[in-house]
Amino acid sequence: MISIFNLSHRYKFPIWGSLLILMTTLAISGALLFKAYGDMRQDLINNSSSLANTLVTNIFQPLAEDDLWQVFETISAPLAVTHIQDLMLPKNILILDNDLKVVVSTTPMLIPMGTRIDQLTPEYGILIQRILSSAINTQKTYDMQDEQNFYIAAPIVSEGFSLGTLILVHSKDVLMPRIYRTAIHGGMVGLLVLLILLPINWSWGQRLARPLVLLTERMRNLRTADVDNLETKLYPYHDEVGQLLEAYHRVVEEHTSNEALEQQVIHSERLAAVGRLAAGVAHEINNPLGGMLTAIDTLQSYGEMDARTAKTIALIQRGLTQIKETVGALLVEARVRSRDLEPQDFEDVRNLVLPQARAKELLLDWRSSLARAVPLQANQVRQVLINLLLNAIHAASQKGQVMCAIEEKDNVLHMHIENDGAQFTNDQLLHLFEPFSSLSQNGHGLGLWITYQIVQQLGGNIVVKQHDGNVIFTVTLPFGEPGTA
Repeated sequence: MISIFNLSHRYKFPIWGSLLILMTTLAISGALLFKAYGDMRQDLINNSSSLANTLVTNIFQPLAEDDLWQVFETISAPLAVTHIQDLMLPKNILILDNDLKVVVSTTPMLIPMGTRIDQLTPEYGILIQRILSSAINTQKTYDMQDEQNFYIAAPIVSEGFSLGTLILVHSKDVLMPRIYRTAIHGGMVGLLVLLILLPINWSWGQRLARPLVLLTERMRNLRTADVDNLETKLYPYHDEVGQLLEAYHRVVEEHTSNEALEQQVIHSERLAAVGRLAAGVAHEINNPLGGMLTAIDTLQSYGEMDARTAKTIALIQRGLTQIKETVGALLVEARVRSRDLEPQDFEDVRNLVLPQARAKELLLDWRSSLARAVPLQANQVRQVLINLLLNAIHAASQKGQVMCAIEEKDNVLHMHIENDGAQFTNDQLLHLFEPFSSLSQNGHGLGLWITYQIVQQLGGNIVVKQHDGNVIFTVTLPFGEPGTA
């Protein structure tokens, strides 16, 4: 069995809110109904007391003259009024003498003249006892109620002379029509309140629970799946729920940042491992390769070979030379800087790549704001820029555009190379700077590998981004000490 306490907040908030609204409505309706009953009861007592005083005044003289018929007509007259709506009339009016015997009754068939009132019912007996114990002759009226009736008693007294007691008997049922009408009106108002508040409560509960539910789902999947920030407009307030969402956003940002940093570290470590492996293999190949080339050179210089043998030896020499060049490309090492980087170096690079750009009818957008010599190795920076520009020109579409922006900021050289060529896939981005990459359709594909190695040796950083259909390489190189190795 599912407990209501274990339900999701998307149901718990609306249910608890609905129960609270319902209980509040019932409590208020009950209190108002009880108050209305009390007010109507007090109105009945007040009206009956006023009627009793009026009747006492009107019947005193006829009763003193023993004109009982006149007394009967006087006390019966109020009971004959039927044209006034909601008039709470007594069901019976009695006149007792000083011996507590009935002198006149509006229901003579039920309560005959001469009947001792305290012998009729226990309730009348209790009423008489209370009248006697309360010194009724000194009060205007006296009221009492039992399970079925209200009793109003008034002494028939004038100038200290007592003729008896007037009793008005009201049935409690006389209040029920008003109670029913009040209950119906209150119920209709309560129902209207519920029809208004329950949908508002449900909407409010869902709105409050939705960010908590989504937050729970995201937190549950935080370590096992990709997560993103919840929309700010989902809950734009700054209470505890809003602060909880803000804390979650910070956690997601830190998680994303840590993941990106972790991926970058893994990528850097993989490239470093590949670099060490490539360098080690290159060194191992270089030794026997140099020996073979030396042997071939000696054979060509001193050996006697026919034309076919000489052609075969030349073919082998060219193949070994190509292997040597490829292996040499893997041995990228920072050399002693001969001079600092100057603005003219960038103009030289621009002049070198301009023919390739014109061959594809490209627009070469060149922006260089460097106006002084900076402490960076000129030959290494030139090689990085040439490699990136040639790759960009090769990747750019026919009659496309290549942009190169160079600037100095806070002792750091920034170079941005952008082209409108084909986008890289995610798999290509993962292996972009590895040697013998499949990205290059021509040559051995070592250009980006060499570029990456040089940037790392210079203490810089190189990143690639794709934005609005363009591929952007960004290189940052911190300045070293001028004129030092």
